[in-house]
Amino acid sequence: MSGAPEGAADTPGIDELLERVRAGYERIEAVPAHEAARIGEALLVDIRYAALRDRDGTIPGALVVERNELEWRLDPRGSHRLPEATGHDLRVVVVCNEGYASSLAAESLHRLGLHRATDLIGGFQAWRAAGLPVRT
Repeated sequence: MSGAPEGAADTPGIDELLERVRAGYERIEAVPAHEAARIGEALLVDIRYAALRDRDGTIPGALVVERNELEWRLDPRGSHRLPEATGHDLRVVVVCNEGYASSLAAESLHRLGLHRATDLIGGFQAWRAAGLPVRT
């Protein structure tokens, strides 16, 4: 017996899962994401938990939706959607701390029909490192 749960050999590890997920859409760098949001072509959605936002600050203009509420708030057909969830063509750029959880979140939005959803490469940390606006 290998000690691995039954079927575990058939399932990907997190690194392989991220690779598969990211192959399904085009990710975006911080500067182009900033420009897309600035001209109204993208909605930045910060899914970081409160402690990280308190510690590092927030992106001005970004919609804060914690990860556990993301699908409910952005599903254009959902009864708990936010006013910003205007349709399936909405270009959503999901922002997490370093660009990992946001990849899985963007893939989940794709499954809801938000086919233009993507995530920020390097997350909030890349945004800040690029010298883009941060509200502390």
